[in-house]
Amino acid sequence: MLTKNDELLCHQIPSTFDHVVDSGDNWRENIWCGAFDISGKIFLSSVFGVSTNRNVMDSSGLLTIDGKTQYNVRASRELRACNDEVKVGPLSYHVVEGLKRVTWILAENEYGISWEVEFEGRMRPHEEVPQFARNRGRIIENICRFGQTGRARGWVKVEDKTYDIKPDTWWAHRDHSWGIRWHHNLYTEDQGFQPPEPLKGFMMNWSILQFGNWSICSTLREDHRAEVLDFSGTRSHAYDESKPEQKLLREFHDFELTPGTKRLQSGRIVYTVADGSEIEINIRVVTMIYLQAGGYWPYKGFRLGRWMGHDWIDGEKLDLSNPEAVKEVSEAPTYMVECRCGKEIGYGMMQFGVYGKHPRYAP
Repeated sequence: MLTKNDELLCHQIPSTFDHVVDSGDNWRENIWCGAFDISGKIFLSSVFGVSTNRNVMDSSGLLTIDGKTQYNVRASRELRACNDEVKVGPLSYHVVEGLKRVTWILAENEYGISWEVEFEGRMRPHEEVPQFARNRGRIIENICRFGQTGRARGWVKVEDKTYDIKPDTWWAHRDHSWGIRWHHNLYTEDQGFQPPEPLKGFMMNWSILQFGNWSICSTLREDHRAEVLDFSGTRSHAYDESKPEQKLLREFHDFELTPGTKRLQSGRIVYTVADGSEIEINIRVVTMIYLQAGGYWPYKGFRLGRWMGHDWIDGEKLDLSNPEAVKEVSEAPTYMVECRCGKEIGYGMMQFGVYGKHPRYAP
């Protein structure tokens, strides 16, 4: 089926743009966007994605306010024949200027939140090292991703109150990934495949740390012995500076968790740069948002990529002081953090998680 993208001179396979090179149902193209008020009062995020071989486009919009309440909107639709417009229910995504400016919108709806956020990249995009993995001989991950830090402007409405989003106090990030996602095959055993070899445990730390004119984008995964499975990272500089991107070689981390939990509280990260220098950053959690409510892990029968019907929407408001409500969405917290490097103060986002065993954080 032809789409408007088929007019462009950028085909990669001998097919139209509504097809991908792989036939697996865990092929996924995904955009994640996050923005926050540096005071920590409001933290919002959206995800937009297509599971091409499942004929699904889905999205979610999440918002926490004062660290006390989280609002969630989830939507899903049939991908074809409208696959050249990123719009799912009240949620939509628009490219204004490639690799520089995008807008994500949550129109008025029955779930209490709406917004129009324009992201402007302040730093050059960071292209991660591609992630590739096999399990029992089968490819379970083969994915590319780029990320970009910047500022946000626009407005956000919570219930009946509207807040201005101004770039001097609202910082933001976005990333865009595509390929085979390791955790995205929903039906492996139902299809008769041998179950994957189980992991005894792993830790992941995805960090987006922004300062005035530079930022760190890094991703680290370790196994149950704290051995590095993969690491990718760079230090990027503002567009108006002529400094080149600096490759990061490794990450040392020393995190403090909330007692009795696996939730991040504070910590220290030391990056080794390719030139041999080190960058030491101390972080402190200001607030958090629970991405499980947006479909990164199963929640109320929904998961990103799952067929929910031709046109589906759901949502709710969560009281974050209720332990039972938090327990249901606790698999994928994303933290808004204050970060300090020497005398510089910045802000950022971290996705930190420990699953199963880890000698430092879950012995």
